[in-house]
Amino acid sequence: MSSFPDGTSQDAPATVAPDAVGPDTSAHPYAPDASFDGGDLDCGNGLLLLIRKHIDPLETGRLLEIASVDSTVQVDLPAWCRLTGNELVHVATGEIDDRGRRRPQWRFLVSKGAFTASGSSTGPQDQGGPTASGHQKKTRKKPEMAIVQEVVVPFIPDTLPEPAPVAAIEPLSVLNMGSWPRPGWMLRALHEHLEGRLSEEDFQATADDAVQLAVAAQLRSGIDVISDGEMRRDNYASFVGGLLDNCQLIPITDLLPYVDDPAQFERELRSLDVPAGEVRHPAVFGPLGRSRPLAVHEAAYVRTLTDRAVKVDLPGPYLLTRTMWMECISDRAYANREDLARDIVRVLREEIHELLAAGVAIVELDEPVLTEVVYGHVGEGGRTFMCGALGERGATADELAFAQGLLQEVTAGLPPERLAVHVCRGNWTPDESKALAGDYRPLTPLLASLNVGNVLLELCTPRAGELDAVAGLRDDQRVGVGVFNQKRPGDETFDAVLARARRAIDTFGRERVLLNTDCGFATFADNPILAGGQAEEALTMLARVRDRLRA
Repeated sequence: MSSFPDGTSQDAPATVAPDAVGPDTSAHPYAPDASFDGGDLDCGNGLLLLIRKHIDPLETGRLLEIASVDSTVQVDLPAWCRLTGNELVHVATGEIDDRGRRRPQWRFLVSKGAFTASGSSTGPQDQGGPTASGHQKKTRKKPEMAIVQEVVVPFIPDTLPEPAPVAAIEPLSVLNMGSWPRPGWMLRALHEHLEGRLSEEDFQATADDAVQLAVAAQLRSGIDVISDGEMRRDNYASFVGGLLDNCQLIPITDLLPYVDDPAQFERELRSLDVPAGEVRHPAVFGPLGRSRPLAVHEAAYVRTLTDRAVKVDLPGPYLLTRTMWMECISDRAYANREDLARDIVRVLREEIHELLAAGVAIVELDEPVLTEVVYGHVGEGGRTFMCGALGERGATADELAFAQGLLQEVTAGLPPERLAVHVCRGNWTPDESKALAGDYRPLTPLLASLNVGNVLLELCTPRAGELDAVAGLRDDQRVGVGVFNQKRPGDETFDAVLARARRAIDTFGRERVLLNTDCGFATFADNPILAGGQAEEALTMLARVRDRLRA
């Protein structure tokens, strides 16, 4: 058995390479600080888990040696190193005797983080060892992802609570879209918690402090609807993977062995400003259940800090389905993504019922992937991991119908005035050229069909098109109008924001308009769009615009 940091274990590889018996054709120029034998495991069948087990305890700059007899590691490991910020220092080759049969063996020397040779007694030597370049492209296969958690019986409640009454949100109210820039110490706590180095109790206490700061900034700005800043989340969507039964979070870089085109996948990850090595992806390995809340605890705490209306964001059912369905692992529990989607709908409905019962004024479902459906193009940068690195995608009309059905199921029977849906075109970088472009016309019929009273849209950036593209929304649906571009705060002036708000009133009517930024301020914790002070200034400007309009 092979042990993992969380105390779980996995069966050892079918073939464990014995000690090398023949002379090496090359030797490492530096001595490793730690070493292990991966046998014939490839990166997709557990080798990356073992690498993380051995490299995590090392200090930055220390060296780990990985022995392997699987030739595919030559291709996948260098790509993994590039994406994670680790460094492949050297590759040594030799032969081993495997039950009387001679086999080639590779020994990879990997530095945790950047490597410097200062203090080393041996300088770098070019031994002619192999690298990823120059090798024949390996034949791709569909390995089964290694599981390091036990499958449990999913929790399904017998009854769901009814919504608690809340005060109505007034027209022209200013909403915080959700995410807030995390302080440096909160980011460290997030990573230490995800890596198992910070207890749940200490993490929650640290997060409470960060939430207090985020809420205080929002209150100073004078806005009407508050969020907790999503301080407990590493990003807007995949955080649920660490909370649901039979779901585990894995670094997105560990998905390299499972994609059809690893080179294209690597290019897409490296083209974005998101630190791919820090982003984690949910992997479903058993029937989903919700034995603990996704965000109810967040709402409960923020409501102790303010009497103002509270909004909570959740990833929408289509986004979660696209993100969570991975044939290499999800098919152990589900025959297809439609079966998975039914359980995603169920756990979201459970969560929404409890959030409304806890006094949350608005529950927002985030579905940015809808713009990827109509404007993204496979292999041309339009399919990004924020939309699901391995997510199955069919024809546009079929995907929109699928998404519409899921959203209708999630919202059925719930008070529409307490529900919102948000659609944008990507918020991982301030570079406008990196995100998708196209107006809302292809999505307006879907949005108008939903049992949702609030549609919160990105409408300030030119990428989103004109206001009249969403004129087809129902008259009983309010429109949260993006009037401030958080990606270009230096370009925004009071007069410009005021003018956009007035155009929205002319288009939709005063009673239907809410005011917000185009998107959040830190969709990905490690990649905030703005600093905290800038975020507060943006909301303060929106509150001033609201006051002018109401006057």
